[in-house]
Amino acid sequence: MASTVTSEKKKAATAARPGYGQLLRTRGAWTFLLPGFAARQPFAMLTLSIVLLVQHTTGSYGAAGAAAAVTGVSMALFAPYSGRLADRYGQRAVLLPGVIVHSVSGLTLTALALAHAPLWALFVAAVPTGASVPQVGPMVRARWGVKLKGSPLMSTAAAFESVTDELTFVVGPLLATALCTTVAPAAGLVTEAALTLVGGLLFAAQKSTQPQVHTGGEHTRVQHASALRVPGVRVLIVTFLGIGSVFGGMQVSLAAFTESIGEPGLNGVLYGVFAAGNMISGVVCGAIAWKVAPQRRLVVGYTALALAASALWTAHSVLLLAALGLLVGMCIAPALITGYTLVEGLVPAGARTEAFTWLTGAVALGQAAAVTVAGQLEDRFWGGAGFLVPMGGTVLALATLLALRSRLVAPARGRTVARGVGHRVPVTVD
Repeated sequence: MASTVTSEKKKAATAARPGYGQLLRTRGAWTFLLPGFAARQPFAMLTLSIVLLVQHTTGSYGAAGAAAAVTGVSMALFAPYSGRLADRYGQRAVLLPGVIVHSVSGLTLTALALAHAPLWALFVAAVPTGASVPQVGPMVRARWGVKLKGSPLMSTAAAFESVTDELTFVVGPLLATALCTTVAPAAGLVTEAALTLVGGLLFAAQKSTQPQVHTGGEHTRVQHASALRVPGVRVLIVTFLGIGSVFGGMQVSLAAFTESIGEPGLNGVLYGVFAAGNMISGVVCGAIAWKVAPQRRLVVGYTALALAASALWTAHSVLLLAALGLLVGMCIAPALITGYTLVEGLVPAGARTEAFTWLTGAVALGQAAAVTVAGQLEDRFWGGAGFLVPMGGTVLALATLLALRSRLVAPARGRTVARGVGHRVPVTVD
C-alpha cells in the first residue's frame, strides 16, 4: 500500500515538474515558435554581413567595424521604443512597417557599399538599418508570458528562448560567412534582408497569440508609462550590459589571442566552445524545477559569472582558455534566463515587450562598447589584454546588482505603486 502511494506521488511530481516537453505541448505555441525562429535568424547575420561586405569594398576592417558599430548602437537605442509601441498598439502594428523599413534600409546599405560610397553615407544608411531591426525575440517572450501566465513553466520558457538565441548566434554567423565568401560579398546582407521580410511577415500573421493591447474601458484609463520607470528593470539593464561586455570582449580577444600565437583558425573553435557552454547550461537550467527565489539565483549566478570572467586574462594556453571560455559560457545562460524570468513579476503585461527589448538592447550596447574598448586594449598592450573588458564589465555590474538587489522584488499584488507602469487610474464618473 505504502509503495503504491509513493509511486503515485512520484508520478504526480514528475508530471508537475516543468520541462521542455510540457512547454512545447502548450496549445498554440508552435504557431509562433517556428515563424519566430525564422524571423530572428537574420538578427545574428546582420553585423557580420556588414563587416564582410564593407571590408570587401573598402579594404578596411576599421571602416567595416565602424559601420557595424553604428548599426548596433542604433539598434540598442531604438529597440526599447519599438517594444513600447508594440505594447501600446500591438506587435503586428509594429512588425509590418518595421520589417519593410529594415529590408529597404539593408538593401540601400548594400547598394551604397557596392557603389563605393563614402563612409558617411554608409553610416547614414546604417542608422535606419539598426533602428528597424525587428525585436522578434522579446515579442516571442511576451507571447510566452500570455500563454503561461502564473505557470512554473515561465522559467522553462526563458531557458528555451535563451537556448534558441544561442542556436541563432551559432547558425547565423556561419550562414553569413558562407554566403559572403562562396556566393558574393553582398549575399549575406541581401539574404538577411529577405529573411527579415519573409519571416517577419509570417510571424506578424499569427494574430491569435500576440498579447492583447490594454486600452482601458469607459471608466478607466491605462497609463502607458515606460517600463524603464520600474526600478528593477533599471537594475536588470545594468546586469545585461555586463553580459554584453562578455560577448564583445570575447569576440575581439579570442581573435587577437589566436592571431598572436599564430593559430587564427582556432578562433572559431574557441568561440564555439564558449557558445556551447552557454547552450548546455541553458538546457539544464530550463529542465530544473527551481525552489530558490529568482532574485537569489541571479545574485549567485552573476557572482559566478564575474569570477569566471575575471580569470580569462590569466590564460596563456589554448586548453586553459578553452576551459575558462566553457565555464564563462555556462555562467551566462542562468543569468540571462533568470533576468528574463524576473520581468514576469516586475513588469505588468502591458509593458513587458518593451522591458524585454530594454534588456536585449542592453546586451547589444554592452557588446558594442566592449568591442571598441577591447580592440583598443589589444592594439596598445599584449595579445589577450581585451579579456580585461569582460572582467571589468561583470564586476561593475555585480556591484550594482548587490547594492540594488532589493529592487528586484515584485510589489505586492493589490498595491498601487506610484512609479509602476500599466496600473489603472480611476476617473470621475458623472
